Amino acid sequence: MPDCTLGRLPMVCACEGATPLPGPPGLARLPWGGKGEDREPPSLLRAGVSHLAPPLEYHPGYFLRPRFLLSNKAGNPRPFGDFFTTTTKEGYDMRRVDITPLEQRKLTFDTHALVQDLETHGFDKAQAETIVSALTTLSNVSLDSIYKEMVTRAQQEITVQQLMSHLDSIRKDMVILEKSEFANLRAENQKMKTELEQVKQQLINETSQIRADNKLDINLERSRVTDMFTDQEKKLMEATTEFTSKDTKTRSIISETSNKIDTEIASLKTLMESNKLETIRYLAASVFTCLAIALGFYRIWK
Repeated sequence: MPDCTLGRLPMVCACEGATPLPGPPGLARLPWGGKGEDREPPSLLRAGVSHLAPPLEYHPGYFLRPRFLLSNKAGNPRPFGDFFTTTTKEGYDMRRVDITPLEQRKLTFDTHALVQDLETHGFDKAQAETIVSALTTLSNVSLDSIYKEMVTRAQQEITVQQLMSHLDSIRKDMVILEKSEFANLRAENQKMKTELEQVKQQLINETSQIRADNKLDINLERSRVTDMFTDQEKKLMEATTEFTSKDTKTRSIISETSNKIDTEIASLKTLMESNKLETIRYLAASVFTCLAIALGFYRIWK
């Protein structure tokens, strides 16, 4: 919460025999009055009709000037005449603490004495009452707005104490939560570490078992392939031997057949030669016979 300093309207109440009430807490000494003296802020009177202090001098246009300004858009405080304002913002679990009694907010000056003072300065009674009524309304509205938007030192201290208590409780909760969370995290980490070790050992065992099974399967497959290869080699040797024997037998048969063919061809050649000689002999006998017959016919014709 910002440390805001509040002021009062530039009026003074000084009544003889009256018991002054203390002003709102947190008010500071401000230069006020007609001539800029540094005086204590005035207090409200409990009873009776009060009047203004004699040293003050008023001009009729003084009460018609605007004395209050709003804060700017950035939220920075701007002067309300003798006041300083600030913007209100919601805080953590903020609780409104109203420490100023309501009766102290109604009026901050003596209206009857002000009317009399205005009449002494040239105003008639109706004008003075109208000015005082407008000033009273403006003062009430301004004070209500100011009390809604500003904070006193006591309110600031109460709010700071509330925030500090909240921060202390939050700090304790954070420490407790941190310890409990760290313990839980440590337990969870230990549990996860144990589970990871178990999973790692299980994976190692399963990997070893799978490796042994694969090695056994590979050896069995290798022996089966070796046996199959040996059987195929035996079958191939048997087929080769059988083929060789059959080839030898076939070659011997072919050789015998070739010899028989050669013998038959030779006998056929011999037969053909003998037949050829006989044919030539028959032809020669036939030719000689024909010649003999021809010579016989020739002799006959002669």
